[in-house]
Amino acid sequence: MTDPKPRPGRGRPRTITRERVADAGIALGLAQLSVVGVAAALGVTQMALYKRVGGLEELRSLVAEEAFLRWPLPDPEEDADLEAYLHRFSLSLWRLVHRHAGIAPYLLRRDWITDAMLRRTQEHQARVAECFGLTAAQSSRLVFTVAYHCCAIADTSRSEAPSEAPDGEKIEPLHEFGLKALIAGAIALSGDDG
Repeated sequence: MTDPKPRPGRGRPRTITRERVADAGIALGLAQLSVVGVAAALGVTQMALYKRVGGLEELRSLVAEEAFLRWPLPDPEEDADLEAYLHRFSLSLWRLVHRHAGIAPYLLRRDWITDAMLRRTQEHQARVAECFGLTAAQSSRLVFTVAYHCCAIADTSRSEAPSEAPDGEKIEPLHEFGLKALIAGAIALSGDDG
């Protein structure tokens, strides 16, 4: 006896899924994001899109969250020491901010960070603590400090990006030096309970 095949649903397939909205929003970019643009990219009406997302701010939050969740977060196990990992992490975060103009506030402002983004951040901090023998507090301070400053500098430097770099993702030597100094200083202070 064979199992009965499930019946296909009636009507048109859903075209306004979270994934499709995020794909369209990421393709448009946070800086140029609009309900009109996403609706057009999906081939649906604005009203149909408004039934799925409450408005422009919710749309921006959804797109920023998905861009962050899809970011291939570097694995701390691939580095021999904490300083090397934090440098690689900062360069990867730099590229994320440069690829997604307008994402920085969604990474920096606590009131704009979604629960899913916070969970991923906390899981990452726990993984860094485990890989490098840190306490949860030390890992949290280190990763937060590097990420916060890297996002701010990367966002600010977008207009200064060298034109020969693909998508402006190449970090300028002075910015990279600053991030290395920040990482070295943060590690040196990581044992301080103050």
